[in-house]
Amino acid sequence: MAKKRSRSTQDRPESARAGRATERYVLTLYVTGATAGSLRAIANIKAVCEQHLKGRYQLEIVDVYRRPERLRRDQVVAVPTLIKKLPIPLRLLVGDLSRTEQVLQGLGLVARTS
Repeated sequence: MAKKRSRSTQDRPESARAGRATERYVLTLYVTGATAGSLRAIANIKAVCEQHLKGRYQLEIVDVYRRPERLRRDQVVAVPTLIKKLPIPLRLLVGDLSRTEQVLQGLGLVARTS
């Protein structure tokens, strides 16, 4: 019986890798008004998106003071929280998003380190 060989990233066709580079990201950032932490989170995610996802992301910023019903709908229990809805899998990142390497890992833009 022949062994199945696993395919590494290097074995995949160029079109598969190119597809990852053109994926559209749908993000929602939950914040609490114009607090220092909220403003920092907004600035940090905008910087990451412009540097790593330019032209292929949609970012919605939700102020929970103005739209508290959204907390229940998306089951958010802490703010600031960033939800990556697409591409799947869904991910939640909590905090001011100042640790860029962790944000990139959470968004699936860089491989996780052990």
